[in-house]
Amino acid sequence: MSAASTEQVGTRARTGVWARLASEALLASAALAVIGLHVLDDRFLQPEPGRAANDHLVSCLVPLALISAATISYPKLRPGLRASVALLFGYFGVLAGTEAVYYTANGGASGDDFTGFLSLAAGLLLLGLGCVVLWSSRRQGGSRAWRYGRRLLIAAGVVVAAGVVFLPTSVAYVVTHTARAETPQANLGAAFEDVQFRTTDGLLLQGWYIPSKNGAAVIAFPGRSGPQKQARMLARHGYGVLLFDRRGEGESDGDPNAFGWGGERDLYAAAAYLRSRPDLDPNRIGAIGLSVGGEMLIHAAAHSDAFAAVVSEGASGQSLRDELANPGLRDRLLDLPAQISLVAAMTVFTDQLPPPSLKSEVAKIAPAAVFFVYGERGQGGSEEKPNRGFYEAAREPKQLWGVPKGQHIAGITTQPEEYERRVIGFFDAALLNST
Repeated sequence: MSAASTEQVGTRARTGVWARLASEALLASAALAVIGLHVLDDRFLQPEPGRAANDHLVSCLVPLALISAATISYPKLRPGLRASVALLFGYFGVLAGTEAVYYTANGGASGDDFTGFLSLAAGLLLLGLGCVVLWSSRRQGGSRAWRYGRRLLIAAGVVVAAGVVFLPTSVAYVVTHTARAETPQANLGAAFEDVQFRTTDGLLLQGWYIPSKNGAAVIAFPGRSGPQKQARMLARHGYGVLLFDRRGEGESDGDPNAFGWGGERDLYAAAAYLRSRPDLDPNRIGAIGLSVGGEMLIHAAAHSDAFAAVVSEGASGQSLRDELANPGLRDRLLDLPAQISLVAAMTVFTDQLPPPSLKSEVAKIAPAAVFFVYGERGQGGSEEKPNRGFYEAAREPKQLWGVPKGQHIAGITTQPEEYERRVIGFFDAALLNST
């Protein structure tokens, strides 16, 4: 073959490579643009009721900046890096689309759900593209041991990345973008009113209120479903009881956050509503919080004098700060990288920093009375040490009870008579016998 022919073959080969790369880059850019459109729609164009675009600056601009950087750099990257970018953003596109799937299955598609389905499709396209690029660019040279050893190392790296980055990011996205969408049936054992009240940051919250017969009331939190057993118990003893959908849940405004970051503002608004009611003494307001509700209640009671007595049941921790502060969690050092990823993702998705550690807050609850309840078997037995730490750090008046053989927030079903005696006795002493 002549030199000219060889050059022509080389030119055609290079042209074919560039054509394939251009087609690949075009597909990747289109898919990235669709994912970016959903981020923009979700955070800026159609935010949740009660929220505005400027409430989501970080959670919108950070993903958009990363998507833009990926789009610009994609054609310039080597095949392995292009595949990694496609797989990474494909994963995020699918993750972002799960919100649309969830809400469509629980009430029908609306708002940004339509671009969410487009994001899901774009994510699947990128995942497929990444797999094709990875397969077509795999190295064929060298010994078989070297090739397969390298692939095993890459696979191990993916497994580690999944546990340290992808899974925590998925958890952070799901808990900050989905929540119970429907209003549960009321089974409160007493007549109640539909009520609503507004938070200091402008959110309208919806709930139920059982009028008081003894001049005192207790907030049963969170939500209108989980605390109904406690609500029936309190109502039997004459207490007014307020249950409500926290922000982003049910019929209430706002962005959801299953970890409860910033949710103490909902409790401030609930207490203010109760203090305004004519059937109540404003100095006889209490609250009982279950699980994350107990954690949010600790923050609220630490920074408000509206609560005369609080019961925190099943609290343990909300972020890495609690991992480091609670002696019962500090030994889980292998979880530290994943916890860092989780907190970083939560910070971006919520546009706020994590709350202070619960242990640093409990001493501030006094002079209000506080009662820490935990299940001896709750969350694999990990509830005892944090709650003992809370009790030791708190100031009087305080109480602590580990429910024998109890699971997480199951005291009312595991030891119903003892639970009622202790909890009602605590509220009676703090709310009815106060002067």
